[in-house]
Amino acid sequence: MKTTIEAPIARKIPKELEKHNDIRIDNYFWLNQRDDQNVLDYLNAENEFYQQETAHTKDFEKSLFEEMKSRIKEDDSSVPYKYNGYWYIVRYEKGKDYPIYTRKKETLDATEELLFDGNLMAEGHGYFRLVGLSVSPDNTMMAFGVDTIGRRQYTLQIKNLITNEVFSDTIENTTGSSTWANDNSTLFYTKKDELTLRSNKIYKHKIGDIKEKDTLIFTEEDDTFGAAVFKSKSRKYIIIACYSTLTNEFHILNANTPDADFTLFQPRIRGLEYSISHFEDHFYILTNHNNATNFKLMKTPEHHTRLEHWVEVMAHRDNVLLEDIDIFKGYLVISERTNGLNQIRIKRWDGQDDYYLPFDNETYTANTGNNVDFDTETLRYSYNSLTNPSSVIDFNMKTKQKDIKKEQAVLDPNFDKINYTSERIWATAQDGTKIPMSLVRRRDTKLDGNAPVLQYAYGSYGSTIDPYFSTIRLSLLDRGFIYVITHVRGGEYLGRQWYENGKLLNKKHSFTDFIDCSKHLIAENYTSPKHLYAMGGSAGGLLMGVIANEAPELYNGIIAAVPFVDVVTTMLDDTIPLTTGEYDEWGNPNDETYYNYIKSYSPYDNIKAQSYPNLMITAGLHDSQVQYWEPAKWVAKLRTYKQDTNKLYLVTNMEAGHGGASGRFEALKEDAQEFAFLLDLEGITC
Repeated sequence: MKTTIEAPIARKIPKELEKHNDIRIDNYFWLNQRDDQNVLDYLNAENEFYQQETAHTKDFEKSLFEEMKSRIKEDDSSVPYKYNGYWYIVRYEKGKDYPIYTRKKETLDATEELLFDGNLMAEGHGYFRLVGLSVSPDNTMMAFGVDTIGRRQYTLQIKNLITNEVFSDTIENTTGSSTWANDNSTLFYTKKDELTLRSNKIYKHKIGDIKEKDTLIFTEEDDTFGAAVFKSKSRKYIIIACYSTLTNEFHILNANTPDADFTLFQPRIRGLEYSISHFEDHFYILTNHNNATNFKLMKTPEHHTRLEHWVEVMAHRDNVLLEDIDIFKGYLVISERTNGLNQIRIKRWDGQDDYYLPFDNETYTANTGNNVDFDTETLRYSYNSLTNPSSVIDFNMKTKQKDIKKEQAVLDPNFDKINYTSERIWATAQDGTKIPMSLVRRRDTKLDGNAPVLQYAYGSYGSTIDPYFSTIRLSLLDRGFIYVITHVRGGEYLGRQWYENGKLLNKKHSFTDFIDCSKHLIAENYTSPKHLYAMGGSAGGLLMGVIANEAPELYNGIIAAVPFVDVVTTMLDDTIPLTTGEYDEWGNPNDETYYNYIKSYSPYDNIKAQSYPNLMITAGLHDSQVQYWEPAKWVAKLRTYKQDTNKLYLVTNMEAGHGGASGRFEALKEDAQEFAFLLDLEGITC
């Protein structure tokens, strides 16, 4: 007989928050004290409650984990790519969580050189992440960043690749990325503000000097901007990038003269977005200049970079979003998006050829890949769809022959892609706008209104969730689930205007789009409210919070991963990471108009005395993107308001941050937890 377990009840300590003569009472404000033992006790109590409540699913959860793991080729490796005379390879070994980085000189038959073994480096750490591998031009040294907490504050180090010595001098609180000047002894890197974690200072380090001698060469003073430093693909320029949601600015320096001063490329103009790529004696510029909403391509001489010198190369098109370019010695490759679908266009610089790669699907993703080699006729790109495993393809831009270098292995004897089908469907939103959804299911799943549906969306920052294949998802599809990606406004699926119509004072479109798509799925007999589930993370977790408040009757369950749900309080606190840099996304609530609008949808501020769906909510104690206390406060308040007996779980990873567990198998365990939650609600136990 199951014993009734009492859910943790967080104590109430009223905190009065006043702005624009409006007073909000926050009973759980105290939960933002990360090192307070009372806070840790509450989070641990919620974790224990979750474990006890779900004890009956643990065996199933373990079997789901083993099932997901069994589909993965554990001793896998990446497709090698060549850079500056070396082939670089990332591989995994059976039973191990972390990648191993190696290289081979000139030929793949050469002796393998071990660069880093993430498994050895991760020993003794509950969380581990290695980023920013940057090799010196003479191939003798490599800079890298390590995070062992999950807060994305990376410690930068340098390894001598000849002696395998890792220099003892470390540089803390960096972004983890860095770039070398052409003298092989000067390294540029970015540090973060200790409090806000804003990337705001660029330093120059000389090999052999102690870090205290490092030179501060640039400070981004505007707290709505971040800064980064990188090298052009041509290897001629070191580039400092200053960025905000709506505005860009770049500073350039010849990589042969690292001790000279950087030159301002084009002063920032609010609303002017641009990125730069160097080729021969010009810079190529992807920009929204002169109301080019979907962006256009321009160029300018490398020594005359101000706006008045920019000339158009490729005009703006109302129905085509220009997303990126890849420059090669003989070719320009343009990544576009038309009617939501990825397009890859290839143009010869001499004008002799101009064509698109052919794709014949509506639920696919195609992206240019790791194209670090400048002097080549080979374009590397990736392709996958909701029903087709991911492929890495080398395409000869001259002969137009393609070579599939690798297709993702699915180690399941029962898997056959012919057993699955995908489609793109459209719902009509409240304002008449057509909202697309990408959908996948088994062919034998009946569309009689009884199929469980997991509806996913993100919908912010212009970030598009393209249809992609997932071996993990098979554990739902094979048990009768239909999986739906909802392309709500706030992403850029249908162009830049799709984003503009889902942010700031248009943000509510993201929420109503999702709800209208849910209603469409029900009306068209894909599912019913008893079998409809929703999922989103981070800003997508905000979306989950809103639909839980506004349309709880449509969903049997919701998973909100590291959800951004206390929008007013967070956006009023400029000491929290990301806040000031995101005023152009959500609005600045110091302005009363934005304050009132944000407050009208902020999930934490709009909890109601009503029935809520079954809810699983996750958090990361060291999360730098969405602070752990947002989901914690949300759950604490929900417990006092909800008028039902449905499940409400808060699961906090006490050793990780925004991305969850770092190891590939530990991350799978989190997926298994979430799937077990959904399948248990459906009464599916094996």
